Amino acid sequence: VQLQASGGGLVQAGGSLRLSCKASGVIFRFNNMGWFRQAPGKERELVARITTGGSPNYTDSVKGRFTISRDNTKNTVFLEMNSLKPEDTAVYYCHAFNVLISKDYWGQGTLVTVSS
Repeated sequence: VQLQASGGGLVQAGGSLRLSCKASGVIFRFNNMGWFRQAPGKERELVARITTGGSPNYTDSVKGRFTISRDNTKNTVFLEMNSLKPEDTAVYYCHAFNVLISKDYWGQGTLVTVSS
């Protein structure tokens, strides 16, 4: 199983980025997909999650700014991030949870840096 995240980078506050995570070696439609992030010195936290049925949920700090979506035909989950703030700076990790076997998987992380 491999989760390949991409799309991170350096952006100014107020800017936008789109993260992508392509899954391989899994039956994608059986996986809830999510994005977590970990800032320096902080614990990893859930940013957004989308269920196998396409229902999203978000942590309060990103509601109205971030949008998670999935394309089951491409085995890919996206995180559209708008109105970025310096506090969004973190390594973002893609996560998959197979609902049939209750097993989860992690991607390698992609760095998002938001400058003020």
